[in-house]
Amino acid sequence: MNAPAAARNAAVITAVMQEITPLRGRALEIASGTGQHVVQFAAALPELMWQPTEPDAMRRLSIDAYALRAGLPNLRPALHLDAAKPGWHKDHYGQDLIVMINLLHLISEAEAQTVIHETARALAPGGRFLLYGPFLRDGRATSEGDAAFHASLRASDPEIGYKDTAQIGAWAEAAGLIKPTWRKMPANNLMLIIEAPQPE
Repeated sequence: MNAPAAARNAAVITAVMQEITPLRGRALEIASGTGQHVVQFAAALPELMWQPTEPDAMRRLSIDAYALRAGLPNLRPALHLDAAKPGWHKDHYGQDLIVMINLLHLISEAEAQTVIHETARALAPGGRFLLYGPFLRDGRATSEGDAAFHASLRASDPEIGYKDTAQIGAWAEAAGLIKPTWRKMPANNLMLIIEAPQPE
């Protein structure tokens, strides 16, 4: 499977990840989609053991096909995971890095809170959650195109749409994580960087 958006943004996301991710340990990608991203991540960050996940069975086949072609020793077969459902942290505790790309605007606020709550419990102390995608800032979209896309999402399902950075920060802090910082990315996207506290 091939997703044009993944082909466009994989290189720039990978470059930023190389700057801000842990150098070694365990990495989990939520909603790996076609598998185009995680193969690049695993190649660029070889000291991290990457676990792709995806709820859709056909996409898991695509992820495994990309992984087979790449032949990377630090890339595991894709697992089924619906991160919007509670309880998954129990099977994935101790992650040094959790990555989620272009999903939060496609799920409801309640599901987004579940993702953040579960991620907080799956991260190892000092681990990082990288959250990439389009977001509202101070309640507003940053371009006409984003405003139109957000409106179209809400028209199709009033429960979904862009989430505000302040809202995500509040959810993260309520889950015991450190207030997010962010990096500006191409096409008005952001990379939110959310850390688990170090033990005292």
